[in-house]
Amino acid sequence: QVQLVESGGGLVQPGGSLRLSCAASGDTTCISAMTWHREIPGKERELVAGMTSGGSPYYLDSVKGRFTISRDFAKHTVDLEMNSLKSEDTAVYYCAAEPQLQPSCGLFDYWGQGIQVTVSL
Repeated sequence: QVQLVESGGGLVQPGGSLRLSCAASGDTTCISAMTWHREIPGKERELVAGMTSGGSPYYLDSVKGRFTISRDFAKHTVDLEMNSLKSEDTAVYYCAAEPQLQPSCGLFDYWGQGIQVTVSL
């Protein structure tokens, strides 16, 4: 099993910045890609950014150029630096990890509990 814990959310004004962090513990050898998702009330959860086990980042189009994902493979952490925040970035942000393709790692993604990010005056 893998446990994920997010930190760093909060309230920020439009145009401001926040950094989210996610720390993994447990059987971290089961982790493949690590990702950030967000959920806005009334909308489906969407993938915001991710980084593969090989270190390749990918982003939702609407956050490209504003958000940066980084991953520390030794510490089993993944961060999301969010700049030029907009009101539409307000959501609950979730850290997730995809399991390695090994029977002992299970079939489903691991998820954190979520953390609120509010962009407002």
